[in-house]
Amino acid sequence: MKNIPSQIAIIGPTASGKSALAVQIAKELNGIILSLDSLAIYKDIDIASAKPTIVERNGIEHFGIDILNPNEPFDVTIFIKLYKNIYDQAVSDNTPLIIVGGSSFYLKMLLAGMSPMPKISTNIKLKVQETLLDLAQAYEYLNSIDPFYMAKIKPNDRYRIEKALEIYWQTNTIPSKYFKDNPPQSIITAPLPIYEIQIDRDILRNKIKQRTIKMIEDGLIDEVKMLEDKYTREPNPMKSIGIKETLEFLDGKLSKDELIEQISIHTAQLAKRQTTFNRTQFNEKKIMGTKDIYKEIITSF
Repeated sequence: MKNIPSQIAIIGPTASGKSALAVQIAKELNGIILSLDSLAIYKDIDIASAKPTIVERNGIEHFGIDILNPNEPFDVTIFIKLYKNIYDQAVSDNTPLIIVGGSSFYLKMLLAGMSPMPKISTNIKLKVQETLLDLAQAYEYLNSIDPFYMAKIKPNDRYRIEKALEIYWQTNTIPSKYFKDNPPQSIITAPLPIYEIQIDRDILRNKIKQRTIKMIEDGLIDEVKMLEDKYTREPNPMKSIGIKETLEFLDGKLSKDELIEQISIHTAQLAKRQTTFNRTQFNEKKIMGTKDIYKEIITSF
C-alpha cells in the first residue's frame, strides 16, 4: 500500500450494485466509503433511499449517510466540505477512500470545482435575508443588473439568488464578472480513477422491479407515513422517487400494484438519466461489470 491513501470512485445507475461492490472492496482493502447519494444523506429516509443497512455495511465505516434531517437545506457545498474532511481523515489514517453512489453530479462538482466565495459580512447577510422575503422582487432586481447571469437561474432558485445577492453587495461586482474573475478550482487534487458499472438494460430493469417490491415488503409505506407526520410534505426530499408515489398511494390515487409499477418506471427513467450523465460528463473512466471492477481494483493495491 502506498504511503498516501488511494481514492477511487464507483458510479453507475441506481440498483446496479454499487453499494455492495464498494463494501466488498472496502472490506478487502480496509477502506472507508463516502456515499454519493442525494437522498441517503438524510436521516429517517432509509428504505426510500435504498441506503445500505447496518448489516449490509458489514462493519465498513460509511460517510455521507444520515447527516441532515429532511427539512434541513442541502446543497453541493455541504458535500464538498464533507469530502474534504473525509479525505483528510483518509490521508491521516493512510486508508483507501471509496467514493460511491448514483448522484454523480456531486462527483462532477468535486472534479470541476467551484469558484471561491468571498467572506460575507454579518450586515450583508442580514440585508440579503430581508431582501429574500420577496423572492420574486429579489430575482427581478438581480435580473436588472446582471441579466446574462440570471438567465441561467430560475426565479424560484432561492439558494442561487441568495448567493448572487451576497456576491454583488459584498464585492460591488455583478455575479457574471465575479465568476469570470474567480474561475472554479478543482476540489480533488490527488488522482481519482473512476469506474462505471456496466449492466444490461433488461437486467437492470428487473433488479429495479425486485428492489421496489422488497422496499414495499420492508415497510416503505410506513416509513413514508412517518416522514409525512414528522416533516410534512413540504421538504424537497419528500418529492423524491419512492416517496412521492407512496404519498399518492396514501391519498388513494394508486393501488399497491400501481405503486410498485410507478416507482419501478420512475426509477428506470432515473437510471437512464444517470447513465446519460455519466457517459457525457466523465471522459476518463473505465466501464466494466462489477466482477471486473472488483478484480482490477484489488489487484492494483
